[in-house]
Formats: sequence, C-alpha cells, structure tokens
Amino acid sequence: MNKVLALLQERGFVKQCTNLELLDSKLTNSQLTFYCGFDPTGPTLHAGHLVPLFAMAHLSKAGHKAIALVGGGTARIGDPSGKIEMRKIISNEEVKANAQSIKKQIEKFIDFSENKAMLVDNADWLTNLNYIDFLREIGCHFSVNRMLSFETYKNRLEHGLSFIEFNYQLLQSYDFLVLRRNYNCEMQIGGDDQWGNIVAGADLIRRMDSKEVVGLTFPLVTRSDGKKMGKTEKGALFLDPNVVSPYEFFQYWRNVADADVEKFLYLYTFLPGEEIRELGKLKDQEINRAKEILAYEITKIIHGEEEAEKAKEAAGAAFGGGADGDKSSIPSIEIQEFELTAGINVIDLFAKTTLCESKAEARRLVTQGGAVVSEEKISSVDAVIDSSYIRDGEIMLKAGKKRYFRLIVK
Repeated sequence: MNKVLALLQERGFVKQCTNLELLDSKLTNSQLTFYCGFDPTGPTLHAGHLVPLFAMAHLSKAGHKAIALVGGGTARIGDPSGKIEMRKIISNEEVKANAQSIKKQIEKFIDFSENKAMLVDNADWLTNLNYIDFLREIGCHFSVNRMLSFETYKNRLEHGLSFIEFNYQLLQSYDFLVLRRNYNCEMQIGGDDQWGNIVAGADLIRRMDSKEVVGLTFPLVTRSDGKKMGKTEKGALFLDPNVVSPYEFFQYWRNVADADVEKFLYLYTFLPGEEIRELGKLKDQEINRAKEILAYEITKIIHGEEEAEKAKEAAGAAFGGGADGDKSSIPSIEIQEFELTAGINVIDLFAKTTLCESKAEARRLVTQGGAVVSEEKISSVDAVIDSSYIRDGEIMLKAGKKRYFRLIVK
C-alpha cells in the first residue's frame, strides 16, 4: 500500500472511499491533485474543520497537490448536510469577507508557494451560470430517487427541505467536474456527512467525461463521552484568536478525556506514530503529560509557537496555584481596588467574566459547588468578595476544576 495512504489509515482519517485500489494506484504512480471544500458562511473555521485540514497537510507533505476550495458560490445557498434546519442565507459581501478570512487559516496547514497548492473560489464559475443550460447539461444526470436515498436529504425531509437546498448536490458535483477539467483534480475529500455529495460528483464525472475519480471521507469525530468534537460551554471551538483565545484553545485540548488522548494525537498533530503510541501508554497522572503535548502541538499550529508557549506557561501557573509563571494568557479584566472595598456579590462578580454568560449561570455554578475565589470554595450565593481575596495584586477565579479567570486589581 502507498505510504501516505497507509499513514492516513493508521492515523484514523479513512472512513469511506469510492475505490481504495484506484486511490492507492493514483497516489503511487503520479502526483495526485485533490480538493476539499470550505463553507465561508462564517468568518472563521472551527475544530470540525481540523480533520480535513490535517488530511490535506499529510497528502501535501507527501508531494500531492491540494486545492482548497472556498465555497463563495455555494455558501449563497447553504449545505443541508448535518443540519435539521435551513441555513441562514447571508449577503454576497459577507461571503466574500468570510472567504478572505478563512483562507489565512487554511494557509497554516498548506504550503501554497511555488504552485504546490491552490486556493479557488467556486463563485468564479457558479455565479454566472445559465440556469436553463445548467439543468439541461448537468441536471439530467441526477436521479431524484437516488438523491433522496442519502442520509442528508432523508434527515431534512422530516423537517422540511427547500428547493434551493436540493440544488446543493448538483452544484457541489459541478465543482468537482470543473476542477477535474481545469486542473486535472482526481479526488475530493471531506467529512463523512459529505459522502452523498462526493459520490454524486464522481458519478457526474464518469457520466460526462468517462473518467474515474476518487472520493474519500473521514470519520466525524466524537469524544469518548459521545458528544460532538470541538464543542465547549460557549459553543464551537473556533480557530480565530479573537473569538477563542490561544489560552482557551490550549485548555480545551489540555482537558480532553484520558480515553481520547491517543486518538487525538494521531488526528491533530504531526507527531510520529511511534511517539504517539508511547504517549498513549501513559496512565493516571502521567497521562497529563500527553495531554499537555497534544495541547501544545495543536496550539502551535493554529496560533504559532510563541502563543503556544505562553498558553502552556499560563496553564502551568494557574494549575500550580498562581504564584509563579506567566499568567498573562489567562483571560482577565482589570478592576479598581476601591470597587472591592465595599465588596462585590459573588454572582455579580462571576457574571462579569467569561466563566459565566449570565447571572443565572453564575448562580448555578455557586450552588453546584464549582465556584472558587483565590483557592477558596464559595458555596453561598450571598457571599461578598472584597479586598481580602487579593493575592499578589489579583484575584484568581475558577469555575469547576479547569477554567480560570484573573481579576487584575488596580
């Protein structure tokens, strides 16, 4: 088996493939051009995009050519995959701005220099399509019965599927056809929720151009507790540091369940398999070293080595009790000392921070025993936090066992 295909299988990237033998041959005998699509309906990618990004990087490092397709055209419709409701349709201006933003994040994984990879936007060929010609040339190759057999459409039919969304598979298939004709792209990759769209694109190319291309999907990653990967108390784990700070990003990975560590090291780092297997053998308190390596490696890729070092040191300082180390990466706000003279109710205080989004959430935190102020557990919702809690010019708040926030007293 081809080395990079074996590597993808070893690290857990292969879920379904239209023709594994053909893929093996194409990877072995020539440089393979492949593509992956990214939906610019938001200004930043999130943890759910990491598996495709790492797979692209592995293939690219092995000498194959990546095409990162930003769906500036299809984003104007919205992909129904994995959704039970129709996506909100955003303006063309928002789509363009989002596309430019996520291109910068993709470049952290893929080397675009010297024509090693390409960035394309399907708005370039979709926005000026003639609808009648498109239906005659492309639509005639699609069976409605077959489209409805795919899980994507089955799920949506229960809640209502708009005609505009029903066209999405035709457009994505057309993308694959255009990329094959223009750039000799012979493979599309994506999450397993894209299987129906990918198969449809390969089938369209076979029907129209008599060419055999390949579709490859990755598992949709879930945590060991069954929850969706990349979900935090606040929502998705975004890659933009202005939305999720490097420290918070680091902490997410530092705090994954023991059972997930080895799997995540394979998927979300470039560490060699032998090293990962050794780290996977660690147990009890020792497993924390593997978690720290995971957090550091992925934070370094997304936010750079300097931010990864700062997050690592800040995490060490917080978990070590707060006296030593650089804690500057821990989320913080400044508070005037005179505000603490009369004291601040603990509910009001926690609600001021990113630890709690509302007073109701802060109240639940306290009543459930998860609120800690300067290493002192607060169990009363009537507790007042005053200047007696100041330690070395700050007050350290903690929610649960692993989330910290600094009040810097001025």
